[in-house]
Amino acid sequence: MPKRVLSGTVVSDKPDKTVVVRVERRVKHPLYGKIIRLSKKYHAHDQDNSYREGEQVRIEECAPISKLKSWSVIDRIGAAKAATVEIVEGATAEAEAAATAAVAKAAKAPKKAPAQAVVKEAPAVAEVEAAEAVEEAVEEAAPAEALVEEAPAVAEVEAAESVEAAEAVEEAAPVEAKEAKPPKKAPKKAPAKAPAKPAKAPAKPAKAPAKPAKAPAKKAPAKKAPAKKAPAKKGKS
Repeated sequence: MPKRVLSGTVVSDKPDKTVVVRVERRVKHPLYGKIIRLSKKYHAHDQDNSYREGEQVRIEECAPISKLKSWSVIDRIGAAKAATVEIVEGATAEAEAAATAAVAKAAKAPKKAPAQAVVKEAPAVAEVEAAEAVEEAVEEAAPAEALVEEAPAVAEVEAAESVEAAEAVEEAAPVEAKEAKPPKKAPKKAPAKAPAKPAKAPAKPAKAPAKPAKAPAKKAPAKKAPAKKAPAKKGKS
């Protein structure tokens, strides 16, 4: 029986004396009828480690060499495809422009003020804040003094009004006492007597005497059937 031969692409050459080959095949979908691609990976034996990733190779079925290897590489079909590398010439120019822009920004940055100027400005600010606090205290104290001056006048007016009210109450008290008469007391009504309790209900009549038990019925004596007389045997004459 001829051995199977497959062609595929090496996807890994890291193991020693072994390469992993991916084999692709095109089949028709059984239901939709569309052509689809299926792939499967095989571990193949590479004795000299001469095949690299990306190369097109052919593998042949052989006796099992290890747990995963039952294929061996026959030959190389195509070389690996080189990766395309783009070289941009203007990259250095852009880098230089960015560097010069950063240097220009650093040169234009304002320098920090010396510490002595800050120390001199601090006392002036403290004096302004103290003057403002004094003015606010004076403004708050003025309304309080005005209230203190008005307080005695208000107290005198309230005292005079209270004296007048007391005199008016004293004059009206005797008049009200004369007019007011004690109300007459209503005569006490005798409490109604509770109705007499009704007489007790008569005792219930005694229960009727129990009915005498029925005498058991006498059974009629069974009639005995008359005994049959045996026929007399006739003697021989």
